[in-house]
This record gives sequence, C-alpha cells and structure tokens, in this order.
Amino acid sequence: MIKKIAVLTSGGDAPGMNAAIRAVVRSARSYGLEVIGIHEGYKGLVEGGENYEPMTRKSVTDIIARGGTILGSARLPEFPQPEVRERGIQQLKEHNIDALIVIGGDGTYAGAKRLHDHGIRVIGLPGTIDNDIAFTDYTIGFDTCLNTVVESIDKLRDTCGSHQRCAVVEVMGRYCGDIARSAGLATGAEFVVTNTDNNDLQTILEKTKTFKEQNKRHPFIIVTEHLFDVHDLARKIEDYSGYETRATVLGHVQRGGKPSSYDRILASRLGLAAVERLMEGESGVCLGVQSNQIVATPFEEVIGKSKNLFEEYDDYIKLLC
Repeated sequence: MIKKIAVLTSGGDAPGMNAAIRAVVRSARSYGLEVIGIHEGYKGLVEGGENYEPMTRKSVTDIIARGGTILGSARLPEFPQPEVRERGIQQLKEHNIDALIVIGGDGTYAGAKRLHDHGIRVIGLPGTIDNDIAFTDYTIGFDTCLNTVVESIDKLRDTCGSHQRCAVVEVMGRYCGDIARSAGLATGAEFVVTNTDNNDLQTILEKTKTFKEQNKRHPFIIVTEHLFDVHDLARKIEDYSGYETRATVLGHVQRGGKPSSYDRILASRLGLAAVERLMEGESGVCLGVQSNQIVATPFEEVIGKSKNLFEEYDDYIKLLC
C-alpha cells in the first residue's frame, strides 16, 4: 500500500512541468498520500538532505501558469553507475518513499527504468518541448514551444517582407522534426530542413534559387538545430541565390514562457493519472496520450525509440508553398 510518493523533474525544462507537479501533489493529497518534491532531478535524489521537500496543496498554489519547474532540474551523468544509483535508492528508503513520479524526456526515462529494475515503483511523464517521446502523440511543453516559434516567425516575416529577404530560422528538436514541420505548416514556410529529410546543402541552395526565379518576396527556411551553422548557411544561400539572407537562432526562448492551455490540461491529466495508477500497483511505465486517451507503455518499449509524428506535413508544405 502506498502512503508516500515523490515527484521530480529532470533533463531540459518544459512549459507545463509545474502544472504536472501541481496535479501530482493535489491529487495525491486528495487521496490522503504524503508527497515529497525532490529538487534538482536525479542529482537531488542522490544527494538527499534539503533536496527532499514535503509538499502540501499550498506548496503548488499559483504554479499552473508558470513556465520552467519549481523543483529545478540538473543532469547527473553518473546515475547509471551502480554505486551512485544505490545511494539514490537508499535516500528514497530513508525518506520512506513508496513510489516515484519522474517528469522528463528519454534520459529521464532511462534513469527511471533503472530504479524500477531495482524494485522502486516508478512512473514517467513526458516533459520535453521536442515531442520526441515515442508512444505519445504530444509531450508536455511541445504546444507552448510551437506557439513561441510560430509567433517569432510571424514577427520575422514582417521585417523580411519589408526588405525582400530570405530568412533561415533554427529551431530546437535535434532528433525529431515535429517542431520544425509543425511551425513550417503553421507559418507558411517555403522549406523545412530536419534530421531525416531535406538536409543536403545543394538541395537547399537549389530550392532557394528556384524561389528567387519564382519571384518569392521573402522565403522562409526552417532548420532543426545541429544540422548546419545557420549563419554560414545563410551566407551560402545569399551567394548562390542572390537573396539577401539572414539567419535567426531562436534558442532557449523556445523553452520558456507560460504554458499554453493545452499543455496545462495535458500535464494535469497525466499527473492525476500517474498517482492513480501507482495506487493501483502499476509501475515501470510512462504515460502518454494517443487519440486523446491516456495510455501506459513500458519503459523498455519507449527508451531510445525515435518518433517523427508529423512527417506528412512535408507534403503539405510542398503543395502549399
């Protein structure tokens, strides 16, 4: 029987993590459970001490609209080491914690699976702007990030149209093109470059030259991070196509800001479901949404699996540009 649960956030922060924390705390307290918030992710889990904070309903007042994570996040590359992991397990036992909810991405899930394999009850929630977690249509933070990207591109389009410039915009999503493709479709971008498609330099150059021949006033090229030095790419496009070209790196602004209503609702639903499923004895799974229904998938089926949910958007963009 579960009497006390803990919750932590790990990896990159994502808008909606606080909404998930709130849902975990308030639903658990409604069911009569004690709740511990673990600060600084797995690092705090291992170090113990003040990183373990008892939480009440009041602890999460007014955080549903806040970006980031009130519990903080820190990476701990040493966590896979057995002696480090054992210290964390011992901390959980010393604090009489019966179960754990972790909110994060693929690396967070890998750590959670190791704890599950050592007998710790644990459930994972998908908190990452990249939307790169398999077996869920959406991750907490993706919708807010997409709205930020779209708003930024809309503003860039105003100035690029005034000066007849080509714009190269770098967005996050190194291993998943969902941000780039969705933003491309939503903003009317002419070309999207991801880790799986359209990432040949000559293809990009030929495309922009075609846009010039078609008299497009301000073509937009959206590129996922780590594929090119986008400033160098902009110079090459300018030399090859004749467009005056500028590059913009949106960077970590994509992770910030108040979570959208969708992310708040998704996080709240998943946080409540995680508490209820732990009480029912479930463990070793991560929760997600498929066709708007909450589903549970074992960690081993999710970790390391790639997902590009919106590949079909490439065809839409080609037809509509």
